[in-house]
Amino acid sequence: MNESKPAMTSNDGGPLRWAGVDWSWSEHAVCVIDDAGAAVERCTVTHTAAGLARLVTLLHRHHISGVAIERGDGPVVAALLEAGLTVFVIASRQVTALRTRYGTTGNKDDRFDAYLLADVLRTDRQRLTPLTVDTDATVGLRMLIRTRADLVKARVAAHNQLRAHLQLAHPGVVGLFHVLDSKISLAFLTRFPTPRHARWLSEKRLATWLAAAHYTRPNTRTPAELFDHLRQAPAGHPDGPAADAAQVITAELIALLTCLRERITAIETGINDALAAHLDEQVFTSLPRSGRVRAATLLAEIGDARGRFPTDEALAAAAGISPSTRASGRSHYVVFRRGCNHRLRQAVVDFADASRAANPWAQDVYARARARGHNHAHAVRVLARAWIRIIWRCWTDHTPYDPTRHHALTALLATENPQHSDTPETTPLAC
Repeated sequence: MNESKPAMTSNDGGPLRWAGVDWSWSEHAVCVIDDAGAAVERCTVTHTAAGLARLVTLLHRHHISGVAIERGDGPVVAALLEAGLTVFVIASRQVTALRTRYGTTGNKDDRFDAYLLADVLRTDRQRLTPLTVDTDATVGLRMLIRTRADLVKARVAAHNQLRAHLQLAHPGVVGLFHVLDSKISLAFLTRFPTPRHARWLSEKRLATWLAAAHYTRPNTRTPAELFDHLRQAPAGHPDGPAADAAQVITAELIALLTCLRERITAIETGINDALAAHLDEQVFTSLPRSGRVRAATLLAEIGDARGRFPTDEALAAAAGISPSTRASGRSHYVVFRRGCNHRLRQAVVDFADASRAANPWAQDVYARARARGHNHAHAVRVLARAWIRIIWRCWTDHTPYDPTRHHALTALLATENPQHSDTPETTPLAC
């Protein structure tokens, strides 16, 4: 006679149970299952303080071993982690693909998705990593960095709108100065918002106005050249209602751009203060050409939860820097990795590209990649992958980047400068 298999138990001696939470902005579907996959309890809780308290109480009552959810942040996750529960994140796209595991229709149903999350955690928990969270300092810095990015996008959109508007209303200003939304350009538009106002100018009057406005690039484009640009430009809107409307639009877009520039400056002040107070500041500001905002962006997107990236390969994959291999039958090829943290990829690639101007090793890695036939974007990603190894080691060890300990850099410098090759032995950084 076959003996029945004993049920697995949790750490407290009770039966193993798992939970899935399908969250939304108004209410959350919850499902608790046993270790055989049978639903023990299903319910829906509201997205309120009382509802989240009820959720935590329910999960503690069942002594669950883990909770699966589709996102790794927000009030729900914060409540679960604060209650001491182990949280596993299963991405929404994975949930969509896993629905066919339980049926062919693939219909979306919150109660079913809650069960799916719990059951996948039950069967595949060895493939999942518990959620690790960053410190409040990193979360706050990330909020500032992403807000700045949003404001920069808004400024670019407003700049493009102003440029398109001026190409019809006041073409002479387009291309007059190096940057359309620079301080000097906006000051000129404020004083001369239409071609009618600009007709008052002569070369001498323009030179006087530029001096009063503290124009800082007279050697690049002289007042005579600027005046010639204005004189040769198309006429724009003739005087009349259209010109009056264009003047109002120009004034409003100038006000918008001015406000956005001020807000970005204020946010950057907050970023600088938050970075200065962060324990990992020196790790990222020590990188070549990192600056303050670029260093803060790297720190904010990588975070300070070291368990999230146990190896540099894990960090590279999360950043979309390492290539993705496809193999099927006799076919084997490598493609660009699209599934990644796109903000992290942008931060790493931006840093890698800038580092070429300050680090000979970085320029050498990039040049060799170009020599192998890679285009600029691919060569920068190759360099970014090389930097990831160094950044991960410094980040893991809480150690600032030290060029004298970067073995590949010192070897390259010794090759380029043989007279300085007698350098003391140093501990090499991974590269």
